[in-house]
Amino acid sequence: MDRRSVIKNAGIAGVLAAGVAPAVVQAQAAVRWRLSSSFPKALDTIFGGATEFAKQVKAMSGGKFEISVHAGGEITPPFGVVDAVQQGSVEMCHTAPYYFFGKNEAFALGCAIPFGLNSRQMTAWMFEGNGLKLMREFYAKYDMINFPGGNTGAQMGGWYRKEIKSAADLKGLKMRIGGFAGKVFERMGGVPANIPGGEIYTALEKGTIDAAEWVGPYDDQKLGFNKVAPHYYYPGWWEGGPQLDFFINQKAFNALSAENKAIIEAAATYAHVDMQAKYDGRNPTALKQLVGAGAKLHRFPKDVMDLAFKESMALYEELNAKNPEWKKIYADYSKFRADANTWFRFTEAGFDDFMQQQKL
Repeated sequence: MDRRSVIKNAGIAGVLAAGVAPAVVQAQAAVRWRLSSSFPKALDTIFGGATEFAKQVKAMSGGKFEISVHAGGEITPPFGVVDAVQQGSVEMCHTAPYYFFGKNEAFALGCAIPFGLNSRQMTAWMFEGNGLKLMREFYAKYDMINFPGGNTGAQMGGWYRKEIKSAADLKGLKMRIGGFAGKVFERMGGVPANIPGGEIYTALEKGTIDAAEWVGPYDDQKLGFNKVAPHYYYPGWWEGGPQLDFFINQKAFNALSAENKAIIEAAATYAHVDMQAKYDGRNPTALKQLVGAGAKLHRFPKDVMDLAFKESMALYEELNAKNPEWKKIYADYSKFRADANTWFRFTEAGFDDFMQQQKL
């Protein structure tokens, strides 16, 4: 039988009747999504996590899946992105989950809590431990699914107009401090303010706040904090390894083909690794330049660290007693943290401690 003749003269019905199975190529429909970020475009590293993600999605799909990325305030306010995803106003967002601890404190566990996991431990808990499973169960109640989308690594402790010589100097101090950490800072006597990244400089310059933290040298230099607050403290005890997330509306994600779901996962993982690499690569030079321009580096006094740790652990015990979702996730998180720190004490910390004392 001449297949070409059959196809030409009999049509599809004839083809099927003749038992012939020609290759039928079905073009996958183009997908167009919008992503709302919590960050301004000026912060190319943290905002760039979303643009890198969108770039990878487009490349892996051969241009059939495109995601437009919008800075905080373009479509939704920086802290309105989760509501927008939940309501389906946008298909997805890129943000720091702890911004939304006001909805439920358990949001913070998907990002960073004071004296929590460092960046490598956080990634291990997510991908090898129960982190991703537990957080997705929690986020499902908000009609969202999450994909890890970057980590800044351990952050700095912020910029202060006046030197902090003891914990007593924190009393009444007005500070922009991110998300959940503000609860601990308040217990220490400070006055926390949750201000979007693009608005921090103005608040610090005008004296609306006395201190501010963001991420670290690369971003802080761009934001110009050193021009209005000379004292630069470390470490950022509230952010040992804060994870950014891509939140996707569950219905929108479910409507994707299996191929596009796999593309989303692969692109998010790429962006996750890429962000940390950029911060680790750019922060050293920025720190040197900031110090060269007059920034005064200080390590937090021991009594500040001790008080912060004490109040953090007390807060977690209180949340265990009143928030069942926190209690469930934190039980697994805290066990993972204990085991990871035992391991890191002998390996990472031992190696780093030696290397950082050498004249390289």
